[in-house]
Amino acid sequence: MNRRKVKFRQKKTEQQDDKQVPKPLYPDLNRNLEVLHDLYKDCSDVVFRTFLIAGHTRAQLIYIKGLSNIEEVDSNVLTPLMKKTEQSPVDPKILIEQSLSVAEVAKIESFDACIEQLSVGNPILLLEDNEQGFALGLAKWERRAIEEPTGEMVVRGPREGFTETLEINTSLLRRKVRSPQLKMKTLKVGRYTQTTIILAYIEDLSDETLIEEVSQRIKRIDIDGILESGYIEELIQDHSYSLFPQVLTTERPDTAVSSLLEGRIIIIVDGTPFVLIAPTTLFSLFQSGEDHYHHFIISTATRWLRYLFCMLSLLLPSLYVAIITYHQEMVPTTLLLTMVDSREVVPFPALVEALLMEITFEGLREAGLRLPKQVGAAVSIVGGLVIGQAAVDAGLVSDHMVMVVALTGIASFTIPRYNIAIPIRLLRFPIMLLAGTFGLVGIMTGLLAIMTHLSTIRTFGVPYLSPIAPMKGRDMKDTLIRAPLWKLNTRPHLTGEYNKYRQGSDQKPDPHK
Repeated sequence: MNRRKVKFRQKKTEQQDDKQVPKPLYPDLNRNLEVLHDLYKDCSDVVFRTFLIAGHTRAQLIYIKGLSNIEEVDSNVLTPLMKKTEQSPVDPKILIEQSLSVAEVAKIESFDACIEQLSVGNPILLLEDNEQGFALGLAKWERRAIEEPTGEMVVRGPREGFTETLEINTSLLRRKVRSPQLKMKTLKVGRYTQTTIILAYIEDLSDETLIEEVSQRIKRIDIDGILESGYIEELIQDHSYSLFPQVLTTERPDTAVSSLLEGRIIIIVDGTPFVLIAPTTLFSLFQSGEDHYHHFIISTATRWLRYLFCMLSLLLPSLYVAIITYHQEMVPTTLLLTMVDSREVVPFPALVEALLMEITFEGLREAGLRLPKQVGAAVSIVGGLVIGQAAVDAGLVSDHMVMVVALTGIASFTIPRYNIAIPIRLLRFPIMLLAGTFGLVGIMTGLLAIMTHLSTIRTFGVPYLSPIAPMKGRDMKDTLIRAPLWKLNTRPHLTGEYNKYRQGSDQKPDPHK
């Protein structure tokens, strides 16, 4: 067994060494074609087109149907090169520079470069007696138009969202940040997919140590393919077994740019509209993109409402179970009599009743997400009403339990981000079990366990509960409250002190000036 492991490791090391040293192109066109034909064997969508340049030099054009613009290839490549007439042989490189009306022409010198350019849709032009090829910027494939993001509804602000096309996503960032200090570092991940990943950051705002750390974590990923940014999120986070998201996701370019201006890093993955923002904190997950577009008093009140309903979503069923089971003296007598009267026909204890209704509600919510949009919302709402009323009529649950579950569901919908709402929904069940076993003491034990866990999480060196734990007074202006814009003169302290001040010191509007 040990010998097999040693041989496997040696073979893997040899394969990695082969990948690190690109195989150069041959001067002989036939040998190049032989290698490429072997690589693209049984690939019917790969086209090999042989022709003569100016009637003298043999050349080969290679492209993939569906990825390259065939009309542009015919009119701007084949037609000018084949119709060019020269009495004596001329250097084909000069003819290519003079005849091709293509905006981007890149020289390639290895088979790896050929494969990379073909995979993104750029045709390859190879010449006889030449060790260099040419990649022509004529890629074209179907792209989804820029639309309003469905996962982050916009009340006020830009109504454009990221798409699955990498070039469109980077252009959306460039349209908002028109400074050359916006840097975009390109990486490739995936043995077979070779997915392009871009690290975007603003120079002199982001910590260089943070940039290097994120880059190294992505480079260490060795996997067959990256199909969505969730792969990257799970493979670079610090605490793999934690339910809480340690990387922020967004579909909105304005949210991404806002994070860039705070010194964070944006991770854009080709093929998905969800970009990643690192590092993140717990409180940034409860902030919405339009918090800075409304009046600061309105935004502050909205944030308090979110925090309140987040606690209700987490604790309301557990409080009901604990009070009904162990702490009836906390309920007013009139209300207690009505609760006892409604529970008189219910055969289950409060804990079983709550678990039954919560599981049913979560199932209805999941069904509403998976069904088509036209019927999903109607099924979840109508299904909840019908099943809730039927359960009450059948004597399985009480009226008060249905009301508690309904309030809990509404409270969970006020959480602005889906990836933080899911952990809260899941943690609701163990806290209910603790409440049904130990009452209010069990609820406090569960909350202490959650807070202990949150205090131990760090995302790329930043405490998860920052700026409250540890306390950073200047960053509190945009956490529990949203201070006026003229008071937000400093950037959040992440891992460095790069360009601390984000605006002038005297920005408060003065009507007397």
